[in-house]
Amino acid sequence: MAMIRNHWNIRGRTACAIALISFAAGVLITARVTNTSQVRADSNHVFELRIYHAVPGKLPALEARFRGTTSKLLAKHDLKVVGYWEPKPGPGWDNTFVFMVDHASREEAKKNWAAFVADPGFQEVMESEQVEKLSEKVDSTYMLPTDFSPMK
Repeated sequence: MAMIRNHWNIRGRTACAIALISFAAGVLITARVTNTSQVRADSNHVFELRIYHAVPGKLPALEARFRGTTSKLLAKHDLKVVGYWEPKPGPGWDNTFVFMVDHASREEAKKNWAAFVADPGFQEVMESEQVEKLSEKVDSTYMLPTDFSPMK
């Protein structure tokens, strides 16, 4: 009798182990497929960090230009600004103006920036920049959100 009970006990444990392994495999496969789909869906989305290095003493004028003209032109051409920042004073960050743009893809960014640059309103801004130079250089970096980033 003990042998029969032991045989059923082994069979039950085996069946339970197979069910548990199957369940775990199913969960892992589902999680992997779900995560892969999400990453693929978001893989084109990029953020662009733009850092303007203002001519010393011209930061207020550069900010005024963005406040009055440039921000409206950016919105007009679907260049979605996440925010504008002025870094705290510190070595290397004096006269610096920073903003970030949210793009659906690099291709969208390229298309929207081309439309922005061709806009007559921006051409006027560039002409005024020739008269009174406000920035020495602009750094631009495209960034991809990580899979664990709260902002995607």
